[in-house]
Amino acid sequence: MTRSDLVEELAARFGQLTHRDAEFAVKTLLDAMSEALVRGHRIELRGFGTFSVNRRPPRMGRNPRSGESVAIPEKRVPHFKPGKALREAVDRPE
Repeated sequence: MTRSDLVEELAARFGQLTHRDAEFAVKTLLDAMSEALVRGHRIELRGFGTFSVNRRPPRMGRNPRSGESVAIPEKRVPHFKPGKALREAVDRPE
C-alpha cells in the first residue's frame, strides 16, 4: 500500500472527508511520526506496533571492488516491531 492508496482508502471510508482533507491528514500524521523519530522518541500504536530508533555502532567494512578496509561510522536507523494483534492477524489462515 502506498501513501496515495492510504489517502484513497481514508477518503472512501469516511465520506465526510474530501480527498484533500484525507491527504492532509495522512501527511500530517506521517510528518509528526518522522519528527518524533528524528528527535529519538518512541512511537507506540496499540494493536499495531512500535516504531523506535536503533543505534548501529561503528565498524570496519570492506570495499568489495578493491578489498581495502573502510571505516563505517555509527548510524541511527528506524526500527518497527509489530504488536501482538498485528502479528496474529497476519498469521491467521484465510
